[in-house]
Amino acid sequence: MSYSKKRYLTYLILTIFIMVTPFIKIDGNHMLLLSFVSYDFHFLGNVYNMNELFIMPFLLMFLFIGIFAMTSMFGRVWCGWACPQTIFRVVYRDLIETFLLKLRRIKNKQKDIDYSKTSNKIKKYIGLILWIILSFIIAINFMFYFVPPEDFFEYMKRPQEHLILVMFIFSIVTFLVYDIVFMKEHFCTYVCPYSRIQSVLYDNNTKQVVYNHNRGGMIYPNNEKSIFNVKQWSGNEECTTCEACVKVCPTHIDIRKGLQVECINCLECSDACSSVMGKLGKKSLIYWGSTNSVLLEKIEKFLNPKNLVYIVSLVICVLFTAYFMSEKEPFLVNINKNTELYKIDDEGRVVNNYLLTIHNSADKKYTFDMEVLNKDITIKRFKPFSLNPKEKRKTVMILATKNKLVNPKVTLLFYAKENKNIQVKREIRFFYPKK
Repeated sequence: MSYSKKRYLTYLILTIFIMVTPFIKIDGNHMLLLSFVSYDFHFLGNVYNMNELFIMPFLLMFLFIGIFAMTSMFGRVWCGWACPQTIFRVVYRDLIETFLLKLRRIKNKQKDIDYSKTSNKIKKYIGLILWIILSFIIAINFMFYFVPPEDFFEYMKRPQEHLILVMFIFSIVTFLVYDIVFMKEHFCTYVCPYSRIQSVLYDNNTKQVVYNHNRGGMIYPNNEKSIFNVKQWSGNEECTTCEACVKVCPTHIDIRKGLQVECINCLECSDACSSVMGKLGKKSLIYWGSTNSVLLEKIEKFLNPKNLVYIVSLVICVLFTAYFMSEKEPFLVNINKNTELYKIDDEGRVVNNYLLTIHNSADKKYTFDMEVLNKDITIKRFKPFSLNPKEKRKTVMILATKNKLVNPKVTLLFYAKENKNIQVKREIRFFYPKK
């Protein structure tokens, strides 16, 4: 199977996964959702309130370290095989313009479309309308990761009441139309910051698109093209100078120059070369491989020290994420001391006042109560109260004691009266006079 067909299959799988993910639920919770409605984060069926986003730093660390690791090991494989910019351009250029409207040839992406013909102008506007429709689908699907689909469809029944959401959708559509139809691959070449850092992360073991000049010959020995036709070649150089690899390149480069910032690792040049060289009974002159394996003919070292550091870092991020996910509490408790350290009441007891906030993050209604696990501390003011799902309440909690405490730390146990296994412990400090 050619690299192009493998890429199209990868795009199809990714598209289905991204389109379906917002609708997948685990135990009634979304698989992935950063809700702008309820201000919580759904991840693999777990729901985290904004006060519980302690797993987010490790997820972001995993993301950024993962990008660096992937680039160091496999080059710009993200750009050619998973980047939305590339996928959208393939949909518009290869599917709409080439396959449906016959405005282009799949083997020549550098030839401009002749819009002097009336038929081509009509096809151009048809393609633009099709892409605008697809852009709305893409924008709406993107919003599903921030607004639950069930809420989104309700909001769209009254769009005048949710103008910010409507503005977001139209802004995304406007960007997609300008980017994909007019900016094209210039986004990858001039705008995308990722292309600017790729060469810093490369070494001789990094997989990339490599032209094998040992077999094909040096086309640009001094950064100037020296070979224009096959008659100038010596006997052992295999490149036919057919330029098929140049014509098919979506970013308009000649891969025979070597590593270039515009290359997105789509490997269409390798497919084009395979087609030409296959007729001669030879392998492609363009590989997806490392400098060591292709040009220097050395054994490729995947588990080198740099890659091992990346792998260990990613494993640590996963372990921290799993640990903090397991530490998720059934409900949220926040206790703040008021500005007055303590008071002495009429009975001679030392009294401390606290502001208590309980947030029921579960999907069931519970009645919350509390106990003090220190024998010397009594509860002067607190009454159990019920909370509906996602509801929270603030109340005043007052603790008192007649004894001088050996340990000023007080342990409180909060629990649901319906199920005492649903509990949270908090440790606070109790203040009292020295004498």
